[in-house]
Amino acid sequence: MTFTPLPTDEKAIATIRTLAADIVFKSNSGHPGMPMGMAPIAHLLFSRFFTASGKDPKWINRDRFVLSNGHGCALQYIMLHLLGYNISLDDLKSFRQLDSKCPGHPETNHGVDGIEVTTGPLGQGFSNAVGLAIAQANAAATFNKDGAELFTNKTYTFLGDGCLMEGIASEAASLAGHLKLGNMICIYDDNHISIDGDTACSFTEDVEQRFLAYDWHVLAVNDGDKDLAAMYAAIEEAHKVTDKPTLIRLKTTIGFGSKIQGGAGTHGAPLKADDIEQVKTKFGFDPKQNFVVPDEVVKAYGEVQQRGSKAIEAWNKVYADYGKKHSAEHAELQRRIEGKLPQGWESALPTFKPTDSAVASRKLSEGVLAKLAVALPELLGGSADLTGSNLTRWGDAVDFQHPSTRLGDYSGRYIRYGVREHAMGAIMNGLNAYGLHIPTSGTFLNFVSYAVGAVRLSALSKHQVIWVATHDSIGLGEDGPTHQPIETAGALRAIPNLNFWRPADGNEVSAAYKVAIESRNTPSVLALSRQNLPQLEGSSIEKASKGGYVVKEAPGGKADIILVATGSEVAISVDAASALKENGINARVVSLPSWHTFEQQPYEYRLSVLPSGQPILSVEVYSRVGWQAYSHVQHSIDRFGASAPAGALYKKFGFTPEVIAEKSQKIIAHYKAQNIKAVSPIELHAAFASE
Repeated sequence: MTFTPLPTDEKAIATIRTLAADIVFKSNSGHPGMPMGMAPIAHLLFSRFFTASGKDPKWINRDRFVLSNGHGCALQYIMLHLLGYNISLDDLKSFRQLDSKCPGHPETNHGVDGIEVTTGPLGQGFSNAVGLAIAQANAAATFNKDGAELFTNKTYTFLGDGCLMEGIASEAASLAGHLKLGNMICIYDDNHISIDGDTACSFTEDVEQRFLAYDWHVLAVNDGDKDLAAMYAAIEEAHKVTDKPTLIRLKTTIGFGSKIQGGAGTHGAPLKADDIEQVKTKFGFDPKQNFVVPDEVVKAYGEVQQRGSKAIEAWNKVYADYGKKHSAEHAELQRRIEGKLPQGWESALPTFKPTDSAVASRKLSEGVLAKLAVALPELLGGSADLTGSNLTRWGDAVDFQHPSTRLGDYSGRYIRYGVREHAMGAIMNGLNAYGLHIPTSGTFLNFVSYAVGAVRLSALSKHQVIWVATHDSIGLGEDGPTHQPIETAGALRAIPNLNFWRPADGNEVSAAYKVAIESRNTPSVLALSRQNLPQLEGSSIEKASKGGYVVKEAPGGKADIILVATGSEVAISVDAASALKENGINARVVSLPSWHTFEQQPYEYRLSVLPSGQPILSVEVYSRVGWQAYSHVQHSIDRFGASAPAGALYKKFGFTPEVIAEKSQKIIAHYKAQNIKAVSPIELHAAFASE
């Protein structure tokens, strides 16, 4: 097809530019330059190529759009308004204000349709788009049939120099090229401006050659300000390449039309009032009117909306026919579209008895994943080049690879992420955002730190992703302090809406997966041991699913001290309780594998687990950060570890039953001598919270 200009094209582009100027000026905050510079390509993409509709914004085969350079979100809000999504002119006028539908960067799950992922931190959106593209390719390979192509959508991404400077983008682009994701089209806003000014000061690489080296299809358009025909031809050519992702380098002028166009002054600050007036005059608008959308532009975009609605109607007919011919696949797909779990899936979770062998929790996780892979077809696993250590790949798993590699195919459910933890985290966010998958991935717990930017966005965006984070402590041994996480748990526990699990035995591992699978709006990190852990006498999936429970009760229920621990330290605390008993001291032992889940339990239950009346000692081979919420005294490690066998390290740092028993006795003696009333931190927090 060739480009056919419409009489409304120039007016629509001018409308986008003037709205961008008005929006940022009214809020006195934001970035008008990028929206004004990318207005032509935005108009062209959405009016000619993009297939979706605000009338059915969750249609599963809709094209996906990701604004990776999210500071220019005024552009996305404008396009959603013009396309009939649930953003009004009044919403645009409240840009960046409290409780606005139009926050300072795009946010999914914020009440606005058409925002697929949360962007802002640069490079994240581009990497999310790789996940969206993988999800589409997997869905197509899984469900498409001859004569019934249910999944045909493209993923489009806008990105800028800042995105390309972030290392996460390199990781994601490298993987996308390897996977030959021909359903992904990225448009690079090459405007040569970043916050510091001209990119000549810091970013002079040849981006086209870089992406060619990643095995991408690369195109260039040197006039992104006016040459609609060239832009159209580039996107049209991108559509024809099905075995490579496409990058279109689009040369634009930031802040096009303003007095200071092409300069950094338009990047992150409103234009001056007189400049906005001359912009409007230049583009044929009344300089004294604000937030104007001409009738002919409204009509033109109304026709675009109708095109999207007709595409959905046609797809629905194909889907209905698909249901008649392929009833099993249709039922499975419909279940996943509705976000429902298979009935009885939890019966796949293994249970354990105290007489069962001691097993590393990473090995226990492997067994759970093998069963869940059968029970949950939506599970899409993977690992960051540590499959043999993370034990994340189930026996008959097929790798997600382009068929030409003969290493797997697109229906495969195991992704080889390579050594790319940060991109892996962001890609998982995109996988989940597509709407059909629950992604899991593995790395060492310490290396989740590489990906915290993506993990934080998982929690903010309410993406259900599951990190299998093995080698969870100094218990990994000889690899030493570079690999032994000390502060990582504290950092992850501090992220709102992130569920950090550190299970102590097999039942707790099953419980961690149970809660993670059922938590449709919460990401999870499962910290798993390298060393063997005994199966605890007092554990069960039901108890552990509450996040914290009494694993060993004091005789008669009367404790002199409570030991609360996680992971490998629970069994050590049980042994410490036995040692205390020999000295006539009674101890209750509490396992607290998930603080997040425990906090969701009723106050009465939490207080029953950690009651007032006796001192509480926490035992964990991490930093003490955060334990003050559950204990009076902390037995922790507030320094880096060392390189040695695990047993030697536990002895060196005092994590033995004997040391914990001795410390417990000193704590009891101190509380008695000082006549200190041991008020549970649970009760204390509730008292202050009620004020």
